[in-house]
Amino acid sequence: MDLTNTSEAIRALAANVERVITGKRRVVELATCTLFAGQHLLIEDVPGVGKTMLARAIARSIDGTFKRVQGTSDLMPSDVTGSSVFDQTLRAFTFVPGPVFTHVLLVDEINRATPKTQSALLEVMEEGSVSMDGNLHEVPRPFFVIATRNPIEHYGTFPLPEAELDRFGLSINVGYPDADAERRIVIAQMDSHPLDDLEPVTEPDSVLAHQAAIRTVHIDPAVLDYALTIVRSTRGRDDVVLGASPRASLAIVRVSQALALLRGRDHVWPDDVKALAPTVLGHRILLSPDRPPGRSESAAVVEAVLRDTPAPVLPSTAHDTGT
Repeated sequence: MDLTNTSEAIRALAANVERVITGKRRVVELATCTLFAGQHLLIEDVPGVGKTMLARAIARSIDGTFKRVQGTSDLMPSDVTGSSVFDQTLRAFTFVPGPVFTHVLLVDEINRATPKTQSALLEVMEEGSVSMDGNLHEVPRPFFVIATRNPIEHYGTFPLPEAELDRFGLSINVGYPDADAERRIVIAQMDSHPLDDLEPVTEPDSVLAHQAAIRTVHIDPAVLDYALTIVRSTRGRDDVVLGASPRASLAIVRVSQALALLRGRDHVWPDDVKALAPTVLGHRILLSPDRPPGRSESAAVVEAVLRDTPAPVLPSTAHDTGT
């Protein structure tokens, strides 16, 4: 597929979602790039800032199916992946698919589900399939998981296993809208909801084709080494117990390729990598016990790594300012 078409598709999807998610262009662009890069998204923020709306808007924009799972302490793995049920007519067990069999899956307040239930997502997020009774069941493609986590409330919540955190390509926060954006949000929903009138701008098969095209976006060896050095520099630090994995290297490269196309380029610049590093690496870093936990502390580690890692100077990047 022509990369120009993919660039236009990414921009069109972002613009369409922005009709619903007001005043949050960077959030919408990061979510869009995550989808087209074939990654999954974790949103850590307080209630009411549009996390669910973002997931629904993306599903409608790609004309895909949408399912929602509410994290609770009594949620079972079979409530997520599905289960085998005995069919009296057939006199045999048949597989009843769970909500993961969709294009866009929203797992709301994922940290309210027990670690056992959270682990049910590990296979499907990585492999795009569910193993049940010796059979492999493929989920629809594209398959995009958006999970939310409230960083303020801790009562009745469980930590996310490191293996699960590592399967999210990006972790972002939405934040409160500014005064003007909040006013436009309220006015837009006086008579109806903007989501009701949102029309698709692409379809699932096209998204798959664009995901394949993104892999062909050029990344200079020096830029690739820059990205890999950033990831590797999170390991072996005195203030970090567990650094970012090779899966993080794959994520930062793939999403950088999507971001380059969003910016109208067919090649990755160092500023693409630098802009994405905090959202790709922050949630993957396990800090040492003598450092207080939290998003800001992990972000500080990533910022220190970026300061200590010189970006390559390429002729084509002389005037790039990033986002």
